Amino acid sequence: MKNKRYLGALILAPLLIFLFIGGNLLKFLLLALSLMGMYEFFNASKQKNINALSVFAYAFCILYYLFLNKFESSNIFLISISIFTFICLCIPVLSEKHNFIDVGITILAFIYVAVFFSFISLIEQKPHGNYLIWLVFLSSWLCDTTAYYVGKNFGKRKLNPRVSPNKSIEGSLGGLLGSTLACGVYGFFLHNLGINIEIYHFIFIGLLCGVFCQFGDLVASSIKRLVGLKDYSNLIPGHGGILDRFDSILFASVIVYSYISIIIAI
Repeated sequence: MKNKRYLGALILAPLLIFLFIGGNLLKFLLLALSLMGMYEFFNASKQKNINALSVFAYAFCILYYLFLNKFESSNIFLISISIFTFICLCIPVLSEKHNFIDVGITILAFIYVAVFFSFISLIEQKPHGNYLIWLVFLSSWLCDTTAYYVGKNFGKRKLNPRVSPNKSIEGSLGGLLGSTLACGVYGFFLHNLGINIEIYHFIFIGLLCGVFCQFGDLVASSIKRLVGLKDYSNLIPGHGGILDRFDSILFASVIVYSYISIIIAI
């Protein structure tokens, strides 16, 4: 198992290049991850006999990413999600093959996977975005890593045994600390580079991500537990599928984008 995890990490490592290059290359990587993640989500929903509007969702996901670079300066972002929801809601009226549960799962998959992934690209498009984008990954990676090792060595009290029996309160606190320290130190580094964002903002981002990265992990676990799956897929050796590997990153992307857009206002 450990060798498989190392192999999976080796497969994922080249993805870092896309983060450094950014731009359209990053956007199309996120599109590919979104399509694969949505496929995993729809496949999981089939375990409960849900017939999602998968083909329509894939097609709209591609259109969504093609116009992604226009979202920062207009209300296309809100309009696009509204149009997608509007069309989905009409389909059960026209076809007996689908019902409104199918529609709800389709909309959820699009927002949870495609939209959440897209925030990474939207962060990169902002001023200093090539630096700020790393907050998503630093918070997630350090939260996951410190939570694992603190929980493994000091974990005694269960965090949420109904959803994830192996996670502990001690590990959760370790993850919160790891994310906060990582973002705080990174903020100090950026401040020294001349990026005029106060360090306390990075600390707050780390705190929020430290909480919600763990929610991202638990949400993914709760879905798998409901449908009876161990992993979403076997795409990445030792790591499972896209949604297994990026569950906390998806939630971190929402926190970072929302914070820098609303609180820092850039």
